[in-house]
Order: sequence, then C-alpha cells, then structure tokens
Amino acid sequence: MSAVPRRILLKLSGEALMGDQAGGIQPEILQQVAAEIVEVQTAGTQVALVIGGGNLFRGAGLAAAGMDRVRGDQMGMLATVMNALAMQDAIEQLGAACKVMTALAIDQLGEPFAAHRARTYLSEGQVVICAAGTGSPFFTTDTAASLRAVELQADLLLKATKVDGVYDADPMQNPAAQRYDQLSFDEAIARELGVMDLTAMVMCRDNQLPLCVFDMFAVGALRSIVSGKSVGTRVTPSSS
Repeated sequence: MSAVPRRILLKLSGEALMGDQAGGIQPEILQQVAAEIVEVQTAGTQVALVIGGGNLFRGAGLAAAGMDRVRGDQMGMLATVMNALAMQDAIEQLGAACKVMTALAIDQLGEPFAAHRARTYLSEGQVVICAAGTGSPFFTTDTAASLRAVELQADLLLKATKVDGVYDADPMQNPAAQRYDQLSFDEAIARELGVMDLTAMVMCRDNQLPLCVFDMFAVGALRSIVSGKSVGTRVTPSSS
C-alpha cells in the first residue's frame, strides 16, 4: 500500500484519446476517461490534468520538415487546448465542475493559468485541466505536467500509458521485458528507461514529487491508485 494522495495531476497523452482511430478523438475513449476522473473526484480526490496534443498535431514533425520550431510548437499547444475543451465537455456532461486554464492567452476558451487560483478551484471540488503546455516552445507536455504538478502542490503525478508500468525494454517489441514495481528517478535516468523526458524527471526528483506510471485503460486502475493500492510502476525521488 502507498500513501493516499489528496491531490493528483494526471498526464494523459493525446494519442490515448484516439482509441483505434488513426487520429482525432474517439468519443467512447473520451467518455471512459472522463468517467474514471469524475469517479475519483467525487470520492474526494482533487484532480488536475495535462493532456498532450499528439492525436491532432505534433510540432516536432513539421519542424523536422523545415517549419520554424517555435511556430510548430505553438500549433502543438493549440492542439492541447482542443483536447482540453473536449475533456471539459465530457466531464461536465457527467455533472462535475471543470475549469480549463491555459498557458496561452485565449480568453474565450479558458482563463490564464495561475497556480494559486487553480489550487482554489481544486479545493472547491472542480477538476482543473491545464492546457497549452508551459506556454513556451521546446518543452514537452511531460515537462508541463511535472511543472504544473509542482506548482499545484500535488501529492502524486500520474502518467497514463498504453502499458501497465515501466519496463526494462519495450514490452510491445520484447515479450521477455521485465516490469519494475518501483525505482528511483536516478535509476530511471541512468538506465535511460524513457519514463518521461529528462527535464520532467529531474523536476520531479528535485521537488520530491513521486510518479506513478500505469495503464489508464485497465478498469478501476485510477480508483485503485488513489485508494493507496500498488498499481503500475512507482518512481520515487530517492532510492531509499
């Protein structure tokens, strides 16, 4: 058993929203994820989210083809806003209150992110979706998730993936890959396990923020984690 978190930040990839489609948002996946979030939020856990935009647009891809990297990353940030609005709608349709806060000034779509105000919304029982990454190019949504989790004083950062934790090799490619139940950020960095990008992992480590990597689509996984059960892989600030 692990400590029961009071406040979590869930990092969800944009690709997860595609389901079995080639791109875009699969409504059934959106509704499933929203239902899991509302379930734990209703039970008393404060929930913030960061959602990637890879299902709609990847700035790095066009940058590799010659587009200005700053402009490409800005387009990627807008993709995360679109996903945030879709998730907000799904959550609100389930009867929960949800606020979108953006790192870019888009007043008609969401209010500017401010950590203290976001903490107030969370304390009031609203789900908070942090959109548009960090607002700056060259930073991934992994880094945005770790930054927002630290700013919001979350007890746990959750990274939802397509597999049930961190492995010593790609389990999709190597059936003999071994899953870690727990490891430290230093171990994950040294072994180049690709848990998150380096900036995100160092930020978590230096701010004593634990990370749980898990399969979002395992039924009840999110509920089990916030109940203190051992699910997925726990990455800790230290090896002790």
